[in-house]
Amino acid sequence: MNANYSKLLTKITAIMGLMSIGLLTTIPSPAKEVRNPNFRPSIFNEPLYNRGKKPSETAPVTTPTQPETEVPTVKPTPTAPRTETKETRNLVVLANANGSFTILIKALAAAGLTDTLQGDGLFTIFAPTDAAFKKLPADALTDLLKPEHKEVLVKILTYHVVPGKVLSTELKSGEVKSVEGGAINVKVDPKAGVSVNDAKVTQADIQGKNGVIHAIDQVILPPDL
Repeated sequence: MNANYSKLLTKITAIMGLMSIGLLTTIPSPAKEVRNPNFRPSIFNEPLYNRGKKPSETAPVTTPTQPETEVPTVKPTPTAPRTETKETRNLVVLANANGSFTILIKALAAAGLTDTLQGDGLFTIFAPTDAAFKKLPADALTDLLKPEHKEVLVKILTYHVVPGKVLSTELKSGEVKSVEGGAINVKVDPKAGVSVNDAKVTQADIQGKNGVIHAIDQVILPPDL
């Protein structure tokens, strides 16, 4: 052992009072330390060193990343193509289903015109409502429905019918010829609406497969009646 090192050790032990002077005399002479070539201090087994890095190097700190949350894709629900509903009912069936033309339906049957207005031809009917027929004297309406007055009834009813399908947007002020043969005076007013002779159109464009109905609030009479 080095003499200086022995003196320093002697001084330290004397100060600390941890060892006796006799212990110093029995300190063996330094011998060669035999080391296990495979010995590796435990500190070198720590992750910082067992990767072959220098002790001064700092291991990178990796922050665990959360897996991205997959946003579910919402597929749009396919919509069925819009299909236009086409009216398959004829004018008589349509008028009967409306509920406002019960007297007209009865009058058409009495006049024998039901089959004609159910046919394939296109017609425009200016149809008096039940309220319009009730404006007539009660006995006049009753007499019109009698078989002996069928000719007059046919004349009145066919005067309410115009050949072809004429919607309200196609009506113009002026005269149109009825199926009866007499002229109907049509007046189109942007504010007051549409009128035929003295009757006013209360509901327009009730469309059937063979024409259109315009409801009116009065029964109109042929000029030659």
